[in-house]
Formats: sequence, C-alpha cells, structure tokens
Amino acid sequence: MPGEYQSGVNTELLRLKLESHGDVDIPDKVKNVSAVDSDAPLDVAMPADAIIRIKNLKKVFGDNVVLHDVNFYCPKGHVVSVLGPSGSGKSTMLRCINLLETPTAGEIWFEDQLVNSKETDVDHLRAKIGMVFQQFNLFPHLTALGNVELALKKVRKLSKEQAEAIATEQLEKVGLSDRADFLPSQLSGGQAQRVAIARALAMEPHVMLFDEATSALDPSLVRDVLDVMRDLAKSGMTMIVVTHEMAFARDVSDHVVFMEGGVVYEQGTPEKIFDHPDRERTREFLQGMID
Repeated sequence: MPGEYQSGVNTELLRLKLESHGDVDIPDKVKNVSAVDSDAPLDVAMPADAIIRIKNLKKVFGDNVVLHDVNFYCPKGHVVSVLGPSGSGKSTMLRCINLLETPTAGEIWFEDQLVNSKETDVDHLRAKIGMVFQQFNLFPHLTALGNVELALKKVRKLSKEQAEAIATEQLEKVGLSDRADFLPSQLSGGQAQRVAIARALAMEPHVMLFDEATSALDPSLVRDVLDVMRDLAKSGMTMIVVTHEMAFARDVSDHVVFMEGGVVYEQGTPEKIFDHPDRERTREFLQGMID
C-alpha cells in the first residue's frame, strides 16, 4: 500500500479524550499505553477521494462502549483487511458502514455522502455497499437464482427477464451456473456463501464488505470462497474484509487494520503489520493465529 496511510489514533490522546467525555469503560490496552508508544495524530488526514472515510467513530450499547474512536479510510479499488480478537469491535464497525448499526458519534463517509445522516436513503446506500455475512442469510424457499434475483426486482425494479439475466451472469462468475435451480438446503456451505456473494454483486455495488465470510465453513470449503474474493480483488473491487484468514489478508490486502478493545490499535501495509509490527499486542495476536 502506498505510504499515504497513517495509523488511526494516538492512544494517550484518546485516553484523555474519553476521560474528558466521561467514558469510564476504557480498554485496558488503551489505559496502559503511553503517548511515547505512538506518534500518530488523533485526527487522521484523509484524502477527499477515498471511497470510505471513517472519522472518530464511536458506538455504545447501553453501558458498553464497543467502538471508542475509530479512524481509517479505504481508497477506491483497494482491499483493507481488518484483524483482531473477538470482541474488538471489527464486525460492529463494519455494520456501521451500511447502517445495520447506527453510530453513536463520529462520521462515516461513502463517496461524497455522509452515511450517518438522517437524510440517507438506506436501501439506496445498501445497494451500493454490498455485504456478505458469516451466515448466508439465503431465503430457504427460493432457489439460488431466485435469491440473487430478488433484490434486483424489489430494489432496482428490474423486470423478471432482466433480473434473471443478471442473476444468471453473477452465478456463473462465482462458479455456480449449474446450481441455479438448487434450494439452499441442497447446497454446501461454500456454495451457499458464493450465492450470497453473487446476490451482493448483482446490485453492482461500489464497495463490498465481508464479515468473516468463511468462519462458518468447513475448512475444505473455505478455498472456493476465498478464490472468489481473490478474483474480486483482482477485478478492482473495493473491499473491506473482516477476517481470520491470515494468508488471505497478507496476500490480497493493500492495507491491514488491527483492532483491539474498540480502537484501531495499529495499521499499515501487510508487510509492516505481519513482518514488523510496532506494537506488542499486534505481535502476540499474529503469533497466536499463525501457531
């Protein structure tokens, strides 16, 4: 990744900022980090042409502060992988991008649109920001083709013939043209996930979000899904990928974000994060995943 990326937060300034706002649920990893551990500015300089820009994002559930002050951006055509332990806020951050969760504070920009604005047309937004989940969320009574067609007819208002043509093309791209008439119960987990990817791609999104897309699959089925995601990356699709697939993150990403305790703890190029991380917790996490 070019060097324009900067790390997301100065953790000492973040600690002081949280305390000044009365936030007492500050992650231990933030409490225990001195300002000398990072020279990153609190407010990340973000180019206006980045397709996704996240600024000072905070998300609170009741008394639980899940995201503390998340900052990063994703240029068009790039792949950003988001790593971190369970409970670090990765999925919540991803869900905030297309308003499956409403941010408590901060800004999320998609192209020139403030996502968390009251004026946002959520259906229109989600048509441009596709998302693939851990679970496939396919309609059990619809065939693979029917699942891909549905949003094309309901959201994009295409005719049945137009929707069928696009759905057929997308199923072919993910290697499932011979499974078009199969119900989800007749598909393997990997095939069902590829149908979910085809469904998202059929809407012609500008960005694809992947939330642990392979974590629910048997190991033998993971490769086919990752191959589809690799092909998407090669085609120039902008992707933000929450994943525990370290080889994928290293090989395909332009930029890697490591989250811990609801903050962007460290970020940089794949080479920097995997080979020369600055922070001990990043090293511990990666070593545990590799072992």
